[in-house]
Amino acid sequence: MVTLHRWAVVGVSLAMVLGVDAYRRAQLPAMTAASARVEGASNDTPICTWSPQSRSVLPMPAGVGAAHASSLLVLPPSHPDHDRTVMMAFWFAGTRESAADVNIVGSRLDRATREWSPAFTVVDRQQAGRALGVRLRRLGNPVGWADAQGRLHLFVVGTGLGGWAASRVVHLQEDASQRQGLWQARGILPLTPLVPSLNTSVLVRTAPMPLDDGGALLPVYFELGMKHSAVVRLGPTGEMQALQRITRRHDVLQPALVPLSSQQWLAFHRNQGPSNRLAVSATTDAGAHWQDVPDATFSNADSSVAALRSHNGTVVLVHNPAERGRQALWLSQTAQPQDPTAWHTRPVMDGDAGDEYSYPSVVELPPASPSGPAGELWLSYTHRRQAIAVERWAADCRPTP
Repeated sequence: MVTLHRWAVVGVSLAMVLGVDAYRRAQLPAMTAASARVEGASNDTPICTWSPQSRSVLPMPAGVGAAHASSLLVLPPSHPDHDRTVMMAFWFAGTRESAADVNIVGSRLDRATREWSPAFTVVDRQQAGRALGVRLRRLGNPVGWADAQGRLHLFVVGTGLGGWAASRVVHLQEDASQRQGLWQARGILPLTPLVPSLNTSVLVRTAPMPLDDGGALLPVYFELGMKHSAVVRLGPTGEMQALQRITRRHDVLQPALVPLSSQQWLAFHRNQGPSNRLAVSATTDAGAHWQDVPDATFSNADSSVAALRSHNGTVVLVHNPAERGRQALWLSQTAQPQDPTAWHTRPVMDGDAGDEYSYPSVVELPPASPSGPAGELWLSYTHRRQAIAVERWAADCRPTP
């Protein structure tokens, strides 16, 4: 009898979640097409491949032993600290994942010395909770973005009751008038119209894709029971404009977006299904419609991936192979991402049993001149759950045949 009662409670709860999710999607405005911001490549753009040049580990806060889920963000020229800082790294650090003492921390890459600053606290759960008037039990994945005016935004997973599956997306914005940077809680993304502060299990992990209008698409994912990927349309100042599901599957999450052109985009998804292959969805009309396409040839060990389209048009993917799990991390690159035979793969890290190199982030520093063929790639990833590693990769380019 007790078991029957429990199943009834579970059934009612699931029905409520599905009902709220359906209501949420019905109430939000429809996603309108917007062109992706695509720079660089032309028919005579040189073909480039990247190789590693340097590797370091980011400074950790004193006395903190665990780190995970990094996000790199290149400062735009309009940011007031651009002359001093190349990029910023954000990650969560504490005793362990989900611990009450986890904070979101950051570090700055100095433009002159090319050294990373000591880690500093961006936000803790008490500070964010007080500002928002809610109780946050834990903080998780941070994702950085620079808006059309050069202002920095940070989207952070925050949980209440129920763990990661009942998370909120907290929106922070930097007060750039402060020399060291002061981050203020701007709000919680209103992903549940009935009770916006609750959020029905929508999380962030991967980098936003810039749009021509100065806004961006923020990848998000739903993780309570049936998992799926979606995108949030952000306006030029970071305001949420719409929410759109980008797959019909119920076993994928953490989408990484790549624009092949202004209208044609791909999304690579972490796959929790039986295929052990990287899941893919695509749009050919600037996000007005999305379709699931066959899984990529890459195996996926139920782990987050990072992707970008470089200045010269090469698509770069950083991922864990299923056959090695998270003890190996690979970088794959191609100028023809829809041709499974055209990818070139090389190892980033190849560890031993028990090692973990996971949750990558990848950005490109623009070439020194606008006509330059390619810039530098910078990668960050979790290093054995103890720190965040950062690598710089340089391009080797040859003329197009």
